Amino acid sequence: MAATPVATLPDLETLHEAAQQIRVDGIRASTRAGSGHPTSSMSAADLMAVLAGRHLRYDFAHPELATNDHLIFSKGHASPLLYALYKACGAIADEELMTYRTFGSRLQGHPTPVIPWVDVATGSLGQGLPIGVGVALAGRYLDRLPYRVWVLCGDSELAEGSIWEALDKAAHYSLDNLTVIADINRLGQRGETEFGWDLETYRRRAEAFGCRALVIDGHNLEEIDGAYVDAQETVGRPTVILARTVKGKGFSEIENREGWHGVALPPDMAARAIEELGGERDLRIDVRPPRSGTPAIKRTAAAISLPAYTRGEKVATRRAYGDALVALGARPEVVALDGEVSNSTHADAFKKAFPERFFEMYIAEQQLVAAAVGLQVRGYVPFASTFAAFFSRAYDFVRMAAISRANLRLSGSHAGSEIGADGPSQMALEDLAAMRAVEGSTVLYPSDAVSCAKLVAQMADRPGIAYIRTTRNAYPVLYDNADEFPIGGARVVRRSDADRVAIVAAGVTLHQALEAADTLAAEGIACRVIDCYSVKPIAAQVLAEAARDCGGTLIVVEDHYPEGGLGAAVMEALAGSEHPPRVLHLAVHGVPGSGSTADLLRAEEIDAEAIARAARRAAATSEGR
Repeated sequence: MAATPVATLPDLETLHEAAQQIRVDGIRASTRAGSGHPTSSMSAADLMAVLAGRHLRYDFAHPELATNDHLIFSKGHASPLLYALYKACGAIADEELMTYRTFGSRLQGHPTPVIPWVDVATGSLGQGLPIGVGVALAGRYLDRLPYRVWVLCGDSELAEGSIWEALDKAAHYSLDNLTVIADINRLGQRGETEFGWDLETYRRRAEAFGCRALVIDGHNLEEIDGAYVDAQETVGRPTVILARTVKGKGFSEIENREGWHGVALPPDMAARAIEELGGERDLRIDVRPPRSGTPAIKRTAAAISLPAYTRGEKVATRRAYGDALVALGARPEVVALDGEVSNSTHADAFKKAFPERFFEMYIAEQQLVAAAVGLQVRGYVPFASTFAAFFSRAYDFVRMAAISRANLRLSGSHAGSEIGADGPSQMALEDLAAMRAVEGSTVLYPSDAVSCAKLVAQMADRPGIAYIRTTRNAYPVLYDNADEFPIGGARVVRRSDADRVAIVAAGVTLHQALEAADTLAAEGIACRVIDCYSVKPIAAQVLAEAARDCGGTLIVVEDHYPEGGLGAAVMEALAGSEHPPRVLHLAVHGVPGSGSTADLLRAEEIDAEAIARAARRAAATSEGR
């Protein structure tokens, strides 16, 4: 049997010329655009040329292949480098490269997945590496495929805490399929970085987090090549390659000089730089093909049997979240992550049922969301949970996930003043506003276990960022198990032809609204009560009908600050109406303290008594018209 021929790798001199071409093309593109970061690209050109020519395994014609390596530019501002690399690899033509940063071009100022070879949007520093951890988790524990994750980082972003969260979790999970390439070029946007060229400090830090650290000259192609070989031979821990580089490498007028970060070279300087770099070239790097293999987890159709509950029994929606997550676990692509509070979010139920698909991120909320983004890159369906207040720590990751067109499911428990004695540090009172502001997001706030389980099931196939807010305390089940809760809908829980007042609520305040409605009914005031479980998208037609039928006034009550929550969603939805309703808005004002749930709801005037008072005022106003 004949031996399989081994592909001949390009020699280092050829790769040096390719690196010079990449520098030249990055200058050409950014000068043509009049903006960009050519100097940050020039420092890492040697690192990327050697990677692409001798180590990266990727089929640019088939970016969907499960066995492709993943190359993530955490320093997304080095986009001239990435796009020039794509040209060198034959993925794009020079004509497209020259559209860089122009309107309508897919070669935007920072990379986004509108380009098929870009997994996630980067540009907010400190995000690419944490997301790379998520991709590497998928490769090692779920796909069980030999692809590698290569992440190019800049030295400025090594000051971000998220970078060290990522290295900590990468070492914890023994991600030897992850290689971090740190471009230590000394200069940031306004001058020297925190440690400049003190690579020894970087080395000690990386090793302290459990990683293997290799210090090299980032312009010595032999050292670069050897470091990549060592990284691939390292077992049981990730490798961090600390490459000492020169910003603006190759053009003597600006090498290692301050004031050139994010500055495109003017045409006269660009011409001199291109000449010094040896002129334009049209070299091609033949990237090695990916290895063969198929993912260990096969996506197969599965029957989902959601949990059932009995009307009137008290069940916390956070428990229903955990129950529904276990049911969804019948789908092999569903995975769960948590931030060391799974016994409170009830994600621990999934952990017990499917331990091989549960990832503990500990108290590292940025990494929690980033890992979920990385897992969905590989086609998995991640659900990430923590206390709702703590997603604020990771908000930039949520924002960037939307730019990446990522599909995430986030569950925030222990929301609002309802949580009681823990006090304001644990109370999410801004989460609905924050999540509503994310482009294309879905924001859900169920009031009982049945609706919660049904909404969690829909989240699994919902595109974009889907957020569900769950409550700490147990409340009566309101609905039958056969009831449906389409996203974008609302449930009219109480209704009659004699309704004089309409109350709009969600979550804990719906139960308060129902109690208020009982009190008012005894006084002869009929109330319509609407469960607005879908805060975004919102059931505008149901709300408009209620306002029209009930005297033109809506009472909106929420356990959230008045800005940006349910009340704002209602008002925004109806603002364009010919006759917008009057809205009486009951919400949390100021900073709550510790106390019982009843004490806090009373103090914030969002309890049944406060709702009844507002309803009496609304009914009196309606009668006076």
